[in-house]
Amino acid sequence: MSINDKIEAVREKFMTALESFPSDPIAIEKIRVKFLGRKGLVARLFAEMGSLLSSERPRVGKILNDVKRDLTAQFEKKVAAVKSLDKNRNDSHKNVDYTLPGYKIKTGSIHPIEQVTKELIDIFKSLGFSVAYGPEIDDDYHNFSALNFPKHHPARDMQDTFFIDPEIVLRTHTSNVQIHLMETVDPPLRYIVPGRVYRNEAISFKSFCLFHQIEGLYVDKNVTFVEMKSILEYFLRRIIGKNVNIRFRPSYFPFTEPSAEVDIWNSERGQWMEILGCGMVHPKVFGNVGYDPEIWKGYAFGLGVERIAMLKYDIKDIRMLYRNDIRFLEQF
Repeated sequence: MSINDKIEAVREKFMTALESFPSDPIAIEKIRVKFLGRKGLVARLFAEMGSLLSSERPRVGKILNDVKRDLTAQFEKKVAAVKSLDKNRNDSHKNVDYTLPGYKIKTGSIHPIEQVTKELIDIFKSLGFSVAYGPEIDDDYHNFSALNFPKHHPARDMQDTFFIDPEIVLRTHTSNVQIHLMETVDPPLRYIVPGRVYRNEAISFKSFCLFHQIEGLYVDKNVTFVEMKSILEYFLRRIIGKNVNIRFRPSYFPFTEPSAEVDIWNSERGQWMEILGCGMVHPKVFGNVGYDPEIWKGYAFGLGVERIAMLKYDIKDIRMLYRNDIRFLEQF
């Protein structure tokens, strides 16, 4: 490599160092020593003068002197700019009153649906229930047929379904996990199943196209409807309040017999609000999963988390839970 090439290489390295010039004094000094120090890269170029022809030395010496002056000037200019920036930063802090309170930093919070879900799970876990989860996209068999919904049966019209294809659906209830559980777990069993469900129904102040359920399933010998009623009354008084007004009324579900719906009196609207459905597991459902209905009895229930949240926090419209309105969510 010629002396001219070496001079240009040193200049390029120096310019690269200036582009990422540090503000730390120690780092700045390291750059000065590397390029402009007594043993720096520029000094090494001067040392190579001895190997040049006598006729070349004056020309190269002039070039090296110009390079050294240029690099020194650029270095000092960069140092001055860093010092000026540091001074401005320090000056900008002179008028700051450090005794003033700081700005309030907003923090996030747990969504009310998640808050209520966790509370519900804790109550049922205290009653001996385990927690299980299942698929939100499921086949027709687990969502309908195994739960005693025959093909083309009018009972399927009770739940307006989102179909992915003729045999695959977005689950309309968490009851599908009942079947998955009983197919894989031998009785007795006691589980709750929280999760999202989907129904293609009209949206109103109390209904939405997706919502959250908690399914309960208890299977053992000698299980009774009275036992289920006591559990649900205890649960509702814990989650809503001791003085809550509860009513059970006869209903129909293909997978339970007898069946009931449970309503809570909504004093704000002056009307009953359906809160959950329940009943004794239908013998045909036991038969579909290989349980002997002559030996095993059980009850199941499904409750809407949004309905519980609306009653617990006096929320007048279920749609508020899905609008992501910060003014609403900040209250929780």
